[in-house]
Amino acid sequence: MPAEPTADDVRTRLGAIVGTAHVLTDPDLTAGHLTDWTGAHTGRALAVVRPADTAQTAAVVRWCAGRGIAICPQGGNTGLVGGSVPPADGRPAVVLSTTRLTDLGPVDHDDRCIAAGAGVTLARLHDAAGRAGLAFGVDLAARDSATVGGLIATNAGGIHVIRYGSMRAQLLGIEAVLASGEVLRRWRPLRKDNVGYDLPGLLAGSEGTLAVITAALLRLVAAPARTAVAVAGVAGVDQARQVVAAVENAGLVPVAAELMTAAGVDLLTAHGMRRPLAEPAPYLVLVEAAGTGAEGLAQVLAGVDGLIDAAVEEGPAEALWAVREGHTEAIARASGTPVVKLDVSVPGGAVAELLDRVGALAGQAGGRLIPFGHLADGNLHVNVLDVPVPAAAGLTDAILRAVAGLGGSISAEHGVGRIKTPWLGLGRSDADVAVMRAVKSAFDPDGLLNPGVLFG
Repeated sequence: MPAEPTADDVRTRLGAIVGTAHVLTDPDLTAGHLTDWTGAHTGRALAVVRPADTAQTAAVVRWCAGRGIAICPQGGNTGLVGGSVPPADGRPAVVLSTTRLTDLGPVDHDDRCIAAGAGVTLARLHDAAGRAGLAFGVDLAARDSATVGGLIATNAGGIHVIRYGSMRAQLLGIEAVLASGEVLRRWRPLRKDNVGYDLPGLLAGSEGTLAVITAALLRLVAAPARTAVAVAGVAGVDQARQVVAAVENAGLVPVAAELMTAAGVDLLTAHGMRRPLAEPAPYLVLVEAAGTGAEGLAQVLAGVDGLIDAAVEEGPAEALWAVREGHTEAIARASGTPVVKLDVSVPGGAVAELLDRVGALAGQAGGRLIPFGHLADGNLHVNVLDVPVPAAAGLTDAILRAVAGLGGSISAEHGVGRIKTPWLGLGRSDADVAVMRAVKSAFDPDGLLNPGVLFG
């Protein structure tokens, strides 16, 4: 193995591949790439490298692999578990940023798909699909910064999973650079192609530990001709689920079903947002339904027992959606200490019990719970504000154990990353972890891709 490279070596050698302007070593330029969105995890890297295409990406990976340099693939860096930043243990590493992999092909109307580089933002993808009269099935609040590569690497879900599934379900083909520098390309717009293992599906959710995703062939869907959005006030989670059931039973197609609490809405209104409902309610559920207008959705809601109040608008109803999507920012500015943020899921029937348990745990730790999330798939974003810093680790452990005790998952959308590795055993058996390690070893025998992510 050659001597350990210096930052100057990296800048010179990789600069010859991608251009010196795209090898960042100045601390002022690299700082934003070394800390995750939460600010909870900061790593170290010799450089941030920004290749322009798959060939450059492969050349960068080959050069790093030949010198034992770890590679941390990074997209929009909007994750919450430290999976998109390099390790902090001093191991030689580079951040491989996909921000320049922005090629976006034309929409294929015959096969309803589109080719997108890993650096294409979700917002740009939505715009391209919409201009062609189609839609992309995944959406989330970070659409302006989240990128295709990161969305695949974490198997992102978001607000439309109830209708279209997660990112894995949108994946028809993939192009990725393996740890050896070899390019893997499986690229057919076929809905049925069962020749061997589903390698694109395997890379979805792999968190950059198996390959560097450079591009994807993505499924598009028919855009709903008409939608309506309602925010309904209810007394509890069970009543919120009844609202969603009523929409389904009426023959409408739920596109989204989001749960909020009065405490969360209070945070938004404290900063000037108008309350969506005239009558206060402990819980609010936002439902978007396709195949009807506001009048039709209002008629469905009128038949729901226990409904406290409701506001209904024709889609896209941006003002109603702003109530849901404003939660993250409102929570961040309302806490006096770093927010304990956990992305978890439980079976639908256990959502109410989880909220009760987590609320009690938050109170015992001296914090206040502000949850919200995707009601239809049991995915809750747990946020506990004002937790004394010494109590945060114990609270995180207690919440994740409560989730596992209810048959849930410690990670619903954002992955395991670096932060949740101590709890991997809560969701996976020893045999399961052994198989995952074997897959990792087969793809990346030298452990160069995102070391420390997923397995610790």
